[in-house]
Amino acid sequence: MSMSMSMSSPEVLLKNRFMSFLIWQSIPSTLIFLLFKPFLSSSSSFWPLFTSSLSFLTFHFSLLLFSSTLSLIASPHPRRPAPPLQLAAHLLRFLFIPSDSATPDSAHFRARAKVSLSFVLFAAASAASGLAAAVSLCGLQAIGEGFWMIGRVGLRGFFVGLLFGLHYVLKRRWVLEFPIIQRPPYFSFKMGVPSAGRRALKLSIVASVFSAILLELLPHPFKYIISLQRYFTEQIVFSIATFAIFFCWELTHHLHRVLHTKRSIFAPPKGSAAAETNPTEHLLLALEESDPTSLLRYLAYLDLCMVCEKNVDTWRRAAFFEETGETYKRVIAVCLKPLEQLATIFSEGMGNSVDKPAQLSNQLSSPTDPRIDSKCLEQLQLLQLYTWCSRSVASLTACSRKEDKFGVAQLSGSNAAVISTLISCLLAVENFMGKKTNLQSPHQLLGPAGIRWATMNGGRVDVSSGKRRSGPVNSKAYVIADVLRTSIYQIVSAFHDEMLAGAKASLLEKDWITNGKPAFGTREMLIQKLRLFLDYRAT
Repeated sequence: MSMSMSMSSPEVLLKNRFMSFLIWQSIPSTLIFLLFKPFLSSSSSFWPLFTSSLSFLTFHFSLLLFSSTLSLIASPHPRRPAPPLQLAAHLLRFLFIPSDSATPDSAHFRARAKVSLSFVLFAAASAASGLAAAVSLCGLQAIGEGFWMIGRVGLRGFFVGLLFGLHYVLKRRWVLEFPIIQRPPYFSFKMGVPSAGRRALKLSIVASVFSAILLELLPHPFKYIISLQRYFTEQIVFSIATFAIFFCWELTHHLHRVLHTKRSIFAPPKGSAAAETNPTEHLLLALEESDPTSLLRYLAYLDLCMVCEKNVDTWRRAAFFEETGETYKRVIAVCLKPLEQLATIFSEGMGNSVDKPAQLSNQLSSPTDPRIDSKCLEQLQLLQLYTWCSRSVASLTACSRKEDKFGVAQLSGSNAAVISTLISCLLAVENFMGKKTNLQSPHQLLGPAGIRWATMNGGRVDVSSGKRRSGPVNSKAYVIADVLRTSIYQIVSAFHDEMLAGAKASLLEKDWITNGKPAFGTREMLIQKLRLFLDYRAT
């Protein structure tokens, strides 16, 4: 069941999800504690009822610390931390050379510094959580043996938690990945339990070995001489405790992703006065006024995509085609803006910038300059956002053929803007991947519809595109290109007869291509590419 957005502030939605996450994560954690605690208890403990209650409270306090910091760093938008050397240099400059000027570069650095600080805080919280969880599972029952035993267990738990925190941050597991298919939360959580158990087992084995080695190598006051049998018993007990801790953390991570990537309905309740007068205001406010990198913006794009593609809430989609056309233009604008930014950045990165100094700098750059790929890869990390935007505008444009009673899609110029932006973005991505559209003269040997696909001119592009084929950049670019191509075909299939008649009457470019300069390529390239789609030959 989807969550409906109330009339209150949109931030209440995220707060409610966080509180429900804290409540639900305590259930599997309690079950794991009750399952593993009997195998880790000691028969020589004093006050068993007191120590059991204290262990239970300490264990849940450690998970609360871990869950809170996990929500702090989790984000659907990939964020870049500041490099350590640059962070240290800016810190020294701030201490010894104070300045009141607030430049865009300093604001950008402060944002990256906050990201770095949040990652450091999460690693420290993971270490503290590991210490408290390890002591609660197999340390408090050893009070009768001396506090040195609690210190030894706590120190190993600190190492284990620190290793998990560093692994979690470096592997970018804090990035929220939305599922392809929205399923009920219980089913989604149940499907991820086996993989969480396997990952916890692998990580616990590695962490137990490393913590044992570090415990013996590093100087600390908790070393003691014990028999070989007692030593192996200690390793087995701590390994089981480490698996229990990691299993709780993996389930917490999985539950956090399931609950925070669940669809929310940004609309007033059906049948209310707001649903009759302005049912799209909640959605447009979340799309236009929220932080572009926030989870709220991503949830709004997900809801918009579901409304445009599904036939469940047809009354909400019908509200887009209201008579004035303002709502439809606002919806199309918020979807085309990220795609236009992608095409513009790719155009500048591949030496097609309108700015002559920037274009000359790109042309003179090294063939293996990593800055070009890093800048484009940073944009390709927003794959999910581009997918929702492309699918939303394609579905909404295709639906407008039968559902647009007032003709606002065509009269407002939105159809031409959608096709032009999608094709321009597709040309930019294909150009980045090593394919280039060349306008040919009539006397040359032409391919289908006058387009010849070839590798890009210049050794720089050939070398870099060859490197991309084996890296993560090309795979993400291929996915985006496939989504854009499918979206264009969806529109062409819906309006094929009209486009074919317009092509015969030389009106295709008038109705479906804007007159202004596209973000990438030229207007002639867009027209020829559209004719390829019209002939179902674009691959």
